[in-house]
Amino acid sequence: MQRTLKKLVIWAVLLACGYFVLSTHFIFIGKDLRLLKKSRLTLEYTIFSTQGKSIESILDVDDLRNDGIGRLLVEERKITEERLHEILDKYR
Repeated sequence: MQRTLKKLVIWAVLLACGYFVLSTHFIFIGKDLRLLKKSRLTLEYTIFSTQGKSIESILDVDDLRNDGIGRLLVEERKITEERLHEILDKYR
């Protein structure tokens, strides 16, 4: 009985970890790691680095843009609020 319960707990922990990975973007802005909730469960853009990418190319990724990476870039002072709105207007 105890062995079955232990297996069940291990499976529950593994499934919870898998769900967390599927539902979260891990965004590296410089050396900082920021977490961004995904709008749908997927492995696409689970790990994303902004290093060496222009702001326009980062915001060109539909999944990241729709999930709010622009707000993260403003919070990290990589872009101003006004510039963010200018870029986002291109996608509306």
